[in-house]
Amino acid sequence: MTKPICYSTKAFSTASATSPLGATNIERRNPTASDVQIKILYCGVCHSDLHFARNEWGFTQYPAVPGHEIVGRVTAVGSGVTKFKVGDTVGVGCLVDSCRTCPNCRAGFEQFCDSGMVGTYGGMDKHLGTPTLGGYSQSIVVTEDFVLRMPANLDPAAAAPLLCAGITTYSPLRHWKVGPGQKVGIVGLGGLGHMGVKFAKAFGAHVVLFTTSPGKIADGKRLGAHEVVVSTDEAQMQAQAGSFDFILDAVSASHDLNAYLNLLKRDGNLVLVGAPEKPLPVAAFPLLMRRRSLSGSLIGGLPETQEMLDFCGTHNITSDIEMIRMDQINGAYERMLKSDVKYRFVIDMASLA
Repeated sequence: MTKPICYSTKAFSTASATSPLGATNIERRNPTASDVQIKILYCGVCHSDLHFARNEWGFTQYPAVPGHEIVGRVTAVGSGVTKFKVGDTVGVGCLVDSCRTCPNCRAGFEQFCDSGMVGTYGGMDKHLGTPTLGGYSQSIVVTEDFVLRMPANLDPAAAAPLLCAGITTYSPLRHWKVGPGQKVGIVGLGGLGHMGVKFAKAFGAHVVLFTTSPGKIADGKRLGAHEVVVSTDEAQMQAQAGSFDFILDAVSASHDLNAYLNLLKRDGNLVLVGAPEKPLPVAAFPLLMRRRSLSGSLIGGLPETQEMLDFCGTHNITSDIEMIRMDQINGAYERMLKSDVKYRFVIDMASLA
């Protein structure tokens, strides 16, 4: 395959696991027949960006450009593109390609591609044969099948985190059919958890937020929780025992899963969307005694992500954000480690001009 001609664009990258992110120029391919070229307007800051930049998962290749919560405007389309036109407001999430032929891809679960999905960063660009570079940049080129249409009524900056934090919480709630008449727990009120609260409320469930911070009680209720439980209070936890149909665990720090398994009803399910650095012990008896389940979920495929965006457009759901300039990203990472954000940083990419 002949490599496409490339163009240069500004970006923020890091050269090593211990280096700060800084301004640079990167190459993007000129659009092929099936490609969409996008001027990036806003990019959310996911905790995965920090893990990747600092090689905490062990597979980062440098220089690295994070960013996979992208909202932008179409500036050019390839000759074969039929879904988008110049001027459209579009989104790009955590994946930009997959094999498209395996059973998972054909079923619309590209995130579970048997050959491995191509991440927006840290994957392998099939056209250039080089690592993919993410959304901390002025523009990006993505095949049209992995570009999403953004609802026109949503604030594009506040909608950017929907491309990761949104779909990560929407997908398991939808898959396990959360709805009216169910009692649903959301563990953790961060970038993921606050979206979980909003979606569970919109789906009609009775929503209980679990947090270690008493200071988040009022905010949890503002976001849609019917109850807020301080998880370090043993009496509050015991009062909820055996009463939940479903619990979504959005915590990436070490914590006691067994405490939440004990809150489930018979056939209740605890689903993990957070990714703690170290394995968490799980006792057998909390699972055995009421036929409870422990599951996991990873973002969503392209059809479900578009469904989620359309749902957000209908119900006017966006993320609670704090806007930053591109040159504030290193400080934002440090604040993110301290949970000092309500509830998602979003970069105004005009600041990179």
